[in-house]
Amino acid sequence: MAGFGLPNFGQLTEAFRKAQQIQQDAQKLQEELDAMELQGSDPEGRASVWLTGNQQPLRVALSPELLAEPAETVEAAVLAALCNAYELSTTTMRERMETLTGGLDLNLPGLGN
Repeated sequence: MAGFGLPNFGQLTEAFRKAQQIQQDAQKLQEELDAMELQGSDPEGRASVWLTGNQQPLRVALSPELLAEPAETVEAAVLAALCNAYELSTTTMRERMETLTGGLDLNLPGLGN
């Protein structure tokens, strides 16, 4: 096979093994992200939003003081908390994915890499 510019069978087997391991690890990561509860808050801490590591909304908490404010103030606080939670969630997901795929080396000879 090597005469046709293809990697040897051992390299293909190793790449396949690595791909299977990453698939298993990705499933575990998905479960971990689903189980996470990440809290984002507005700068004053009067509104909080919780998301999973996969950006699924879980709950919202608003302080009584915030609820006494005009609707625009409440809306802005909730939006700020949501943005904060979303940023935390996406950053967490990205970091976990980088950890998961960090050791992957698919630069196989003969495949144009």
